[in-house]
Amino acid sequence: MLRHYIFISLFVLISVSMIAQPVVVVHGGAGNYKPEELPEVFKKEYFRFMNQLLDSASKWLNNGATALEVVTKVVMMLEDCPLFNAGKGAVLNSKGEVELDASVMDGKTLKAGAVACVKHVKNPVLLARKVMENTSHVLLVGEGAEAFAKELQLEMVDNSYFITPESIEKFTKWKEKLKTGGTVGCVALDVYGNIAAATSTGGLIGKKWGRVGDTPIIGAGTYADNNYAGVSCTGYGEYFIRNSVAYDVIAQMKYANKPLTESAKYVINNTIKNQGGYGGLIAIDKQGNVVVEYNTTGMHYAYIDKSGKKIIKE
Repeated sequence: MLRHYIFISLFVLISVSMIAQPVVVVHGGAGNYKPEELPEVFKKEYFRFMNQLLDSASKWLNNGATALEVVTKVVMMLEDCPLFNAGKGAVLNSKGEVELDASVMDGKTLKAGAVACVKHVKNPVLLARKVMENTSHVLLVGEGAEAFAKELQLEMVDNSYFITPESIEKFTKWKEKLKTGGTVGCVALDVYGNIAAATSTGGLIGKKWGRVGDTPIIGAGTYADNNYAGVSCTGYGEYFIRNSVAYDVIAQMKYANKPLTESAKYVINNTIKNQGGYGGLIAIDKQGNVVVEYNTTGMHYAYIDKSGKKIIKE
């Protein structure tokens, strides 16, 4: 009888602790391009990579990985892929160097970590997570962030590692509207009902060295709260900073009782657009609803929703 009671108790405990259908959404940047005009070589590799990315993320989530673990792994994969403006292949600043920003936030604890203007850390999003977990701070920048990375023995690389022939070509033609990927991000809802978000970028092409956009600013480019949603943004960062876009989406849900879809649409297509800003965001609410909103002509994104349906858009 006691054994039967223990079995039932364990079954109820496991059922209660694993209640959510895992969901994941990723983005590779928003921009004013026409998807049908993207180079075929880019589209082919993009769809191959995004399929692999979603399959991996889905497997991790369904095997019990936390949302925080998954968004970190996913954004690391995006940083290692030269198709996007994050990590390898990131755009060059006005000095012809790569400066990288990243952030991560845990919706369960509301803890967050971020780094900005790092030049030698292979995976800035991993360092951002270490800032969250190994310090009492939220944001480390420049040489201080890199010294911390060395203390942790994270993988360091020469700045030339991030530069590709394509990024050099972009730099020489940076006034043109090039049809390539941009800032990357991921939001995930795990089987425990936890939400996490992470974002990583090389910033604006030709930016002044030392410039920091919205990506590493918690509340501007990234935010997550289990009670509402997780958000990762991409676009002209200065507008996202001025309007605390990621948190504003949450605030409208929290204080105005708006659904995620309505909140995201208002912020991107009213607040930002009316000021002349452009960009987009991805988000997941606590019910597992996925929202992608942007005011540009195109945005790279992909997701697996709570029904298991896979969507990839270039």
